[in-house]
Amino acid sequence: MQHFKTHLNDEAGTAALGAALARALAPGLAIYLHGDLGVGKTALTRALLHAAGHNGHVKSPTYALAEPYTVVIAGRATNVLHFDLYRLAGAEEFLDAGFREYFNHENVCIVEWPEKAGSVLPPPDIDVFLAVSGRGRDVECLALSDQGSQCLDRLHFAPNL
Repeated sequence: MQHFKTHLNDEAGTAALGAALARALAPGLAIYLHGDLGVGKTALTRALLHAAGHNGHVKSPTYALAEPYTVVIAGRATNVLHFDLYRLAGAEEFLDAGFREYFNHENVCIVEWPEKAGSVLPPPDIDVFLAVSGRGRDVECLALSDQGSQCLDRLHFAPNL
C-alpha cells in the first residue's frame, strides 16, 4: 500500500499539507488522525476544510464529538464529517450517536482519536500519524485501502524544507 512521510517545519507547513490533502480527496474516504494533544490534528483538518472551500469557522468538535461541513469535491457537494473522539465515554456512545452511518461512499470522515471508539469504527482508508519533532512535526500517512492508495497517489506535496 501507498506510504507518505514528511517533516513540517511550522504551521504553514501543516496548512500546506492540509491543502494538498484537500486536492486529493474523494468521496467515501475515512481518514484517521493519530497523535498526542496539541500535535496539530485539528489544525490539519482546518486547513484541509478551508482549502476544500469551507469559508466559515472550523472548530474542534471536542464536546459535540462531530461537526459536519459541505464542500465541493470532484465537482459535487460532499459532506465532510470531522470527528473528535477524545471525550468519548466508550465505543457504545459512538454507536448510540449513530455516527457509524456517516461512514459511506458519499461522505468524507476525518476522525481524531479513533482509538477511543475501538473496533466499532469502520477501517480507515488512510491513517495519519503526527508527532512533535523539534519545533516542527513529523507526519506519516499510510494507505490501508485501494481508495486510500489512490488518494495518496494524487497527493502532491513539497515540504517546506
